[in-house]
Amino acid sequence: MRRTVDYYLAPQSPWTYLGHERLAALLRETGSAVRVLPMDLGKIFPLSGGLPLQKRAPQRQAYRLLELRRFSEALNIPLIPEPQYFPVAGDPAARLITAVALHDGDEAAMRITGAVLAAVWHQQRDIASPALLATLLAETGLSAARLDDSLQADVQARYEAQTQAAIDLGLFGSPSYVIDGELFWGQDRLDFVARKLRA
Repeated sequence: MRRTVDYYLAPQSPWTYLGHERLAALLRETGSAVRVLPMDLGKIFPLSGGLPLQKRAPQRQAYRLLELRRFSEALNIPLIPEPQYFPVAGDPAARLITAVALHDGDEAAMRITGAVLAAVWHQQRDIASPALLATLLAETGLSAARLDDSLQADVQARYEAQTQAAIDLGLFGSPSYVIDGELFWGQDRLDFVARKLRA
């Protein structure tokens, strides 16, 4: 049976970056479908007990950096734990990914998502910049019109609906993968995602 992964993400998340290409490979291997669903963690965190990074306790912030380095090395995925443009507003990129999914499909949305994530965590580029988002569209072979599309009311409504769906499902962090109603939170749960997709 061909399954679909509902892929809820925040485009500024390092954990989403660490899992993105591995998820893409898993989808190809298993012939699974995906729905790319950016969500607004700024609305989700207050409802789920989450805190923005700068409001977390110092020991939690320090351990996060340790874990980022640990996973980067273990997975052989290049990552700069404290990039120049972070923290960064994720909404512009989230709306762009949503616009691409709407107009070009989820395969294209996976491409632009990967480019956005790498821009933050490997290339130290500012994903809140419209100019940079336009460059990423060009680099991934997507229409420049998607930047204007991302500012339209229908895309904003879809982004808000995705966020509400995440809230309704009880999601609380990025990345979250939902398969047949079952939640898998975090890139370190991709082994369980693989088991589900291969079953």
